[in-house]
This record gives sequence, C-alpha cells and structure tokens, in this order.
Amino acid sequence: MTAAFLEHVNFTVADPAKTAQNLDNWFGWHTRWHGEAIHGGLSYHVGNDTSYVAIYALGTPKDGQDNSYATIGGLNHIGIVVDDLDATEAKIKADGIETFNHADYEPGRRFYFRDENNIEFEVVSYA
Repeated sequence: MTAAFLEHVNFTVADPAKTAQNLDNWFGWHTRWHGEAIHGGLSYHVGNDTSYVAIYALGTPKDGQDNSYATIGGLNHIGIVVDDLDATEAKIKADGIETFNHADYEPGRRFYFRDENNIEFEVVSYA
C-alpha cells in the first residue's frame, strides 16, 4: 500500500500566467496544464511530475486578509524544497523580490519571501 502524499494545493492569484512563469523560473518547474476552470475562471497547474500548485483567477480577485496566521483557514506559507538555496534566492531577488527570515537550523537552511500576490513562500534546502 502506498502512503498518502500531497498532490496539489489550489490558490487564487491576480494573473495565473505570470505566476506560472515565475514559479517555472524560480523552481525549475513546468506548466503541466492550463485552461478554463470552475466558475469560468482560468487555472494553471505548475510543478513537477508528481505534485503541483493550481493557481486560479476569476476576473479580478478580491484582496485577502492582511494576516493569514490570524485567519482560520488562512494560507500561511507554501514550503518548497530546492537543491541549491543560494541559486534559487538569486533568481527570486533578480525579479526584485525581497527575501527575509533567513535561518540555518536542523534539518536545513531556509529563507522566506512574498510574491506579487502576497503569498508567502518558505524555500528550504536539506543539502
């Protein structure tokens, strides 16, 4: 019997095509699928062959809560494991994004950033 694993998460963004392009560039992912989605929206599935993020938009999305950590059901951050933390951070910073909360503790080094949708990402390397 195979253990359960996380296949995808789905969240709303302002521009799915732009967010997909960023995720492809920063993490070496690829767009697995894109097209029309529920309620007449547009969705991109971006990731690798076993897991992905589904990024969705319906017209002009409304701004979310300022602090997801204080909102029941809030998305606090998305954790991404990479082999080369420094190279990944350089790609993100090259797009004008500020990184923060750098840490080095077991089991790995990490940093955080917020994308243009105010979604927080934790990037970690166990190498």
